[in-house]
Amino acid sequence: MAEKITELISEEKIDERIREIGAELSNKFRGEDVVLIGILRGGAFFACELAKRIDIPVVMDFMCTSSYGNGTVSKGNVNIVKDLDENIEGKNVIIAEDIIDSGNTLKALKEILSDRNPKSLTLCTLLDKPSRREVQVDVDYVGFEINDYFVVGYGLDYAQKYRNLPYIGIVEFEN
Repeated sequence: MAEKITELISEEKIDERIREIGAELSNKFRGEDVVLIGILRGGAFFACELAKRIDIPVVMDFMCTSSYGNGTVSKGNVNIVKDLDENIEGKNVIIAEDIIDSGNTLKALKEILSDRNPKSLTLCTLLDKPSRREVQVDVDYVGFEINDYFVVGYGLDYAQKYRNLPYIGIVEFEN
């Protein structure tokens, strides 16, 4: 089965929106200790671009979770593959995720991180797909709300492919 990719959100629109979120976060946390946590693998692109646009000092760390495998639908169970290296107790934590779909991964992740006693937890996602939500997750900053498409690019993948696309594209499967 072959895949056809159709652009949904351009690289320019993504860049503009990340600049806006970065400015808002900079103002919100000015003078505070901030840890930016990128959620691997998909969130790495968003986390790095967001970090470049936050004009206050940030410490970066990464976590790796898995709930999709090589499929197109979240399995609902969350597996932490890589945990944080930094202590987040008493610090403002910004979670940078690529996409929120069912909400299961982020809900579990927020509970895990809350138990580590950060001063605050702020959730940022590049993409939000609320029509697929299974559990309630409060998102502080959303890049783009999208319909129920399976998307790739800008860190998002299908079977580990297409992460390197500079835009967000819809995957269509062809026989």
